[in-house]
Amino acid sequence: MLAQAVQGAAGASPIIARMSRPPAVPPALLPRALRRRAWLGLPVMVGLAAALPCALGAREPDALDSPVLRKVRDTGVIVLGHRINSVPFSYLDTNRRPVGYSIELCERVVDAVRRRLGLRELEIKRVAVTSATRLPLVANGSIDMECGVTTNTAERQKSQAFSVTTFVAASRLLTRRDSGIQSLEDLRGKVVASTIATTSIRYLASVNDSLGLGMRIVAGQDDVDAFHLVQTGQAAAFAMDDVLLRSLLAAAADRDDYSISADALSVEPYGIGLPRGDAVFKRLVDEVLVGLYRSGEIHDIYQRWFLQRVPGRGLNLNLPMSEPLRRAIARPTDDPDPQRYR
Repeated sequence: MLAQAVQGAAGASPIIARMSRPPAVPPALLPRALRRRAWLGLPVMVGLAAALPCALGAREPDALDSPVLRKVRDTGVIVLGHRINSVPFSYLDTNRRPVGYSIELCERVVDAVRRRLGLRELEIKRVAVTSATRLPLVANGSIDMECGVTTNTAERQKSQAFSVTTFVAASRLLTRRDSGIQSLEDLRGKVVASTIATTSIRYLASVNDSLGLGMRIVAGQDDVDAFHLVQTGQAAAFAMDDVLLRSLLAAAADRDDYSISADALSVEPYGIGLPRGDAVFKRLVDEVLVGLYRSGEIHDIYQRWFLQRVPGRGLNLNLPMSEPLRRAIARPTDDPDPQRYR
């Protein structure tokens, strides 16, 4: 187990079909307004330009304005980043296959990409990421979508984009039930754990400095590692998103020995991580998600992962949808401001 002290917070060019002359289109196939213009001897080329893509089944013209979609079209591969142990969002099932709530949402996007590009098949390359590697791999273009448990923040938006919000969590404290710890003030001078490269550990560092709590903050390499620090008495508390804490406890044999604080430290809106500067691809991703929201299908997906036995893990979080998430579904947004979700 590794824990460390923390002191502070090309694708190819598009293929263009060339014709020596535009194909003849029988007048009967033209829209009524264009047929009338043709009979009057008026120019119809502008109308034909709009009508032909629909008539001939061509892909939408803006699809190739997207660096991600161009790369996917040219390679026939889309790359998804996933976590290996972030139940129920993104984890490995008994067959070592990535599954989860975030994975299912990303796979819906993959289906839409395949249809948009007119591909019969689209290979999915799956790349395991960690808290420390997920953001750099999106920023440098190594992965096309990060399908995990990543909070959308204004700082992170400087290096990558996010889809509309897919989940709203709250960072809380996990402690031993007999510790008497209820708040950060109770942790003055104590060792506190969190997971490396997360918003929770940055929050701890910030409040530690601003309130002069004198906490010693240690970082686990992942959530399981950080929880182990509390289990073994090396830390008095573990600060992390409540849904992830519930998942850890649900799988722990000594779950009854721990409690999760009632008071939230921060609000955490999750989104699918996307490459920055690709507005066309982001619009496609958002359209898929908003479509699930408006149709109500998102509630079936949510129930499958949060209110039923989780595939491959034999646990049920029994976590009803929160009001902040219901509001984000009713009024989709990619706003990173936590106040938007309170």
